[in-house]
Formats: sequence, C-alpha cells, structure tokens
Amino acid sequence: MAFREVRVFEVREVLRLWLRGDGLRPISRLAGMDRKTVRRYIEAAEELGVDRAGGDDQLSDELLGQVIERVRPDRTDGRGEARRLLDGHRAQLVKWLDKEGLTVVKVHELLERQGVVVPERTLHRYALEELGIGRSVRGSTVRVADGEPGDELQVDFGKLGRVADVESGRLRDLWALVFTPVVSRYSFVWLCHRQTTADVIAGFEAAWVFFGGVFATVIPDNMKAIVDAANALDPRFNQAFIEYAQARGFVVDPARVRTPQDKPRVERVVPFVRNSFFAGETFIDLADAQRRAEDWCRERAGMRVHGTTQLRPAEHFRAVELPALTPAPTSLYDVPIYTTAKVHRDHHIEVAKALYSVPGNLIGTRVDVRADRTLVRVFSRGQLVKVHPRQIAGHRSTDPDDLPSDKTVYAMRDLDKLGRIAAEHGLAIGAYAAALLDVPLPWTRMRQVYALLGLVKKWGPDRVNAACERALDAEAVNVGLIGRMLERGTENDGETTPIQQQVLPGTVVTPRFARDDSHFAVRAGREEVAG
Repeated sequence: MAFREVRVFEVREVLRLWLRGDGLRPISRLAGMDRKTVRRYIEAAEELGVDRAGGDDQLSDELLGQVIERVRPDRTDGRGEARRLLDGHRAQLVKWLDKEGLTVVKVHELLERQGVVVPERTLHRYALEELGIGRSVRGSTVRVADGEPGDELQVDFGKLGRVADVESGRLRDLWALVFTPVVSRYSFVWLCHRQTTADVIAGFEAAWVFFGGVFATVIPDNMKAIVDAANALDPRFNQAFIEYAQARGFVVDPARVRTPQDKPRVERVVPFVRNSFFAGETFIDLADAQRRAEDWCRERAGMRVHGTTQLRPAEHFRAVELPALTPAPTSLYDVPIYTTAKVHRDHHIEVAKALYSVPGNLIGTRVDVRADRTLVRVFSRGQLVKVHPRQIAGHRSTDPDDLPSDKTVYAMRDLDKLGRIAAEHGLAIGAYAAALLDVPLPWTRMRQVYALLGLVKKWGPDRVNAACERALDAEAVNVGLIGRMLERGTENDGETTPIQQQVLPGTVVTPRFARDDSHFAVRAGREEVAG
C-alpha cells in the first residue's frame, strides 16, 4: 500500500484535539497518526503563533496550509521517507518477522542498531499492510467501565424493514440510526431511507435536539457515511463528517470492524428497536414513522427500567448526563460536498455539474474541493488555491486571471475590452471593430475582430487604419475586403480602384472598361443589324 498523504481536515483534527487539551497519546489514537507526526504538526502550529489557550477559530485554511508546508516535504513518488527506508530492508524484515517470529518491538530495536530510524507505528503498519504479517488474537474480553456522564455516545445503523414512500409510490427500505449514551442508556432513533453522509448528519442534528446537547465523543461503527476506509490502526474518515464533528465540537472514535464489543451499549438496542417498536406496526410514511419513533423513545423505551442500571433511562439521563453536555446547536448545519476533481485543459473543474476555473499551472492534476451552499473552495496539496461562489448545475464561475492573457477576452466574451484593444491600434480600427460587433449576437462576430487584429500584426496599424477609413466611408463592413485592399496596396489609393468596385463575396461587379451593348453589331447578309 502506497504512502497516504495526511489531508487538511486530518491536520485540523489534530490541532483541534490539542487545543481542547488532549495529550499526544490520545490525539495519536483518535487521529490515526504516529505520535511523532502529531508532535511535528503541533510544533509547527506553535511556531506559527497558534495559542493553546485560544479557540478553534485560529485554524484557518491559510494557517493549516502553512503548517502542512512546514511539516510535509515534497514526495514525488507519493511515499514517505520511512516507507522508502523499510522498502530497502524488505527481505530482512520478512526474515525477522515471519521466519524468526520476532515482535515488531524487537525488530524496531534491531533496525535502530543498523541506523534505520522509523516510527514504531509505521513499522507495525508496514508489516501488516505491506508484508501481511501480524494478526489480532481473539480471546476473552473484559467489561469496560462506562466512563463519565456526557462523555460517550454510541451509534449504530440497523435495517428495520420497509415502509411506504409517498414520493415514489412504492415501498422502500427503512434504516434506523440508533444513538445510545453509555451512562444513561437513553436511546434516540432516527429513521431514513438511505445511509448517505447527509442523512447521517441529519440524524445527528436531530439527536442533539432530542438530547438537548452534544456529547464529547461519538463511537460509531464503520459505516461508509463516517469512515471511508476501516482500519484498526489508521481509519480514514469521511471528510464531510469530520468537518461536521469539528463544527459541533465532538470527537469521533469508531469501533473496530466486526468488533461489536467496542460499542455493546448500542448493539443490543438495534434488535430491541426492530422487535419492540417496528414489528407488527403499520406506518403511513417516513414522517409518520419518525414521529412515532420519538414518542416511543421518550415514553416507552425511555421509561422502562433498564436491566443493567436498574434505572429509567430518561430519568437517569436528565439527572446525570444532560447537565454535562455542551449546548445543542441553534441552527441547522450546512452539509458540504467533498470531492476530488481533475483540472481540464480549459482551466476548469466540474463540481456537481457546474464549472469553476483554477490557475493554469494545475492543468492535468487532481485537486480537493469543498462545496457548501455558498462557496466552492479548491485545494492543491493542502493549499487553498481558489474560492468561487457556488453555482447551480449548468452554470460556471470563471476568474479571468486563471486564463491565458491572449484568450481571456474571447473566453469571457468581453466585447468592451476587445473594442478597446482594437482602438489602441487606431481610431478607424476601433470604429471598424465596433461596426463588426454591431449585430444582434455580437459575440458571434468576435472572430472577425480577431482577424482584423491579425491584419494589424501582419501589415502594421497605419496601413490597416487607412484601409478601415476607406471601408467606413463606403459603408463596407467586411474583414476580407480589408485584407484584399492591403494585399493590393490600395488602402491609400482613392482613384485607381474605387472601393465600390472591389469584389465582395456573392457580389456581381461590372468591369471598369466594359462597352455598351450597342457598340457591337453582327452583319447578316448585306444588312447590319444591331446586336
């Protein structure tokens, strides 16, 4: 597996956790990074003036770009130096780890004796992912303490069945997103038809309203809406969801794949919701099911005596957990779109079927894009390179500075600027260009103005200006006419070849020395008959 570049939102998460007071070890675990890497990003932030006593508003896109620039060197092959060092000792590593059965800790020590210094976490990941060496051993488990009130909220998805969809007129799958606080067990159920990031965020927004506040840590399973790639050592989070977590102030600590004991409080709730709430019921639609689910959470599930705590979850929650929560948000979250896009030859990228320009030096590369309701932000290697107002599908936003100077006017259909460029070469040239563009669809005549400017480049502005003067006097607006005058050298000759007699496409012209028909006669016999 190739080296994975740390992304902007991951650096933001490291610094956010540090600002809230977490140490290197928990930051390393929650962010999925080696502690040395975490330390480098923190030190870079401190050097740039980030104050740990300050808030998250210090973490601007510009600052994060500067932090990344200080920490991350250019990697032309997409791999870090540590991985490249380990590649050079691959055979030895296989011998130590596989054939001799040495531990990663011991191998790490042996490498250091040889002058190969890499993070132990990187070595562990390399052995597991590159060499396929190392497996977890299943054994007995221990019961984990519940922790402090308001600390942890476990989340799980479960399919309940099918319910009518008013819009499509058919039955659709009904999914339940179940939220269960670790201490009180006071569960909330959010129903939806899909498992998209937007649906999951909508469920979280409803949960904060239901609970009256936000929990410090969320423990979900590895649902695609939250985790892009599950990994016990280094899970890859969905960018949009992590940004949501940052905005609402909670930390995401996903459970391991196929490890239900990591979130046992909610695992037991999903079948309970299916059997106690959904089974045997008939619902009109999704909205009806959601209303009844919330009533069931408050009045039935919340008021039953829990088998473990021997308390009613709703009462227990209000007594010990509600005071420990951070305030619930007062406005709905604007769910962004995160994507990557290729910069095409026309200097634009496509996002949600709309076009946005980027600097020409990025043509052929892929950029990271964040789009919300109002703005589209474009990043290249962690640096913010462009910001555009959000456009609806089929529209575009183009910054003229992103285009080559010689193509900007045409691409932007800037008729005024094109007229000014023509006028700079001569008053008659400018007037002639204006006459060319004086049509109902003027941009369709822009090529002719460019052809006129091409004549200026070929013949010089003085000759072209003289030709334009003659053509304007004759009210003859045709770039081809100007070109023929210049080729024949008649732009300053008003007598030899009157402009009215020069051939225009599709025009029949009488020759200058043609005789009248009466000048010709045919002799028939002895008589002369006028032709």
